[in-house]
Amino acid sequence: MTLNLRAPAVGPTIALVVAVVVFSVTTSTFLELDNLSLVVEQSLVVGTMALGQTLIILTAGIDLANAANTVLATLLMAKLVVGGAPSWLALLAGLAVAAFIGGVTGGLVTRVKLPPFIVTLGLLTILTAVSRIYTGQSVPVTDPLLSWLGTRRYLFGGIEVTYGMTVAVIMYVVLWYALTRTSWGKHVYAVGNEPEAARLSGINVRRTVLSVYLIAGLIYGIAAWQALGRVPNADPNAYQTGNLDSITAVVLGGTSLFGGRGSVLGTLVGALIVTVLRSGLTQAGIDDLYQNVATGVLVIAAVALDRFSRGRQR
Repeated sequence: MTLNLRAPAVGPTIALVVAVVVFSVTTSTFLELDNLSLVVEQSLVVGTMALGQTLIILTAGIDLANAANTVLATLLMAKLVVGGAPSWLALLAGLAVAAFIGGVTGGLVTRVKLPPFIVTLGLLTILTAVSRIYTGQSVPVTDPLLSWLGTRRYLFGGIEVTYGMTVAVIMYVVLWYALTRTSWGKHVYAVGNEPEAARLSGINVRRTVLSVYLIAGLIYGIAAWQALGRVPNADPNAYQTGNLDSITAVVLGGTSLFGGRGSVLGTLVGALIVTVLRSGLTQAGIDDLYQNVATGVLVIAAVALDRFSRGRQR
């Protein structure tokens, strides 16, 4: 058995290992169990949003409104419960609205033929405004069901794990299987590589792309549930850079912005890279502004490397 060094997730995994080793040597607290658990927990919501973002980018699209969708879902869930609605109904309503917004996005892209960048940029503005109109202030969440994913358990007596982490792992495994072991997954990659060729081979391109946006929307709804479990407070100003953070995780994970190449495993690694980098640099005493510079440089380098790689393949 040989290691495929060209697999999309291999490079990001090596980068993650190198980052962990460097911060373990340069700081005294990075390898502590509490810190490692915190790193994973901090990557949870963005990592879930990045999962939906991965599906869309695999079809050569992009979603600038995913974080705004997630925030609106948190507000809807919280407000409904405060208003007296059953918690299960509030949860289902949040998931349904997030999926509906994903469906609207997919419909505008597939039926009206609008560019995904323009559609999601417009929705970003709309959803951000709607969230602030809906509630101009944060809404505390005390309902057990809405905060359930924040429930903590301990593995092997010392490793802290939340139900939200478990749900994230399950989603990654399910989507990994769907993308690599089903005809739907093959269609997603085919559409991202060359939509016209996919259409000529009998693939329903519109239906495939629409399904991707619908599933991504549902994933954003689950991210909203995770967010309420992590911080039991629905805030209209939360995750203002969540869309960019999710794109960063996807790109650093080796998924091509040009579509048709990448993996959810790489996205998971990419989300961890972003969090490990921020955590390690913070513990090393590096200012937040320089952390943003380092993250930006990594993103540009990853896209440039992908572009160079595609150019050589041609």
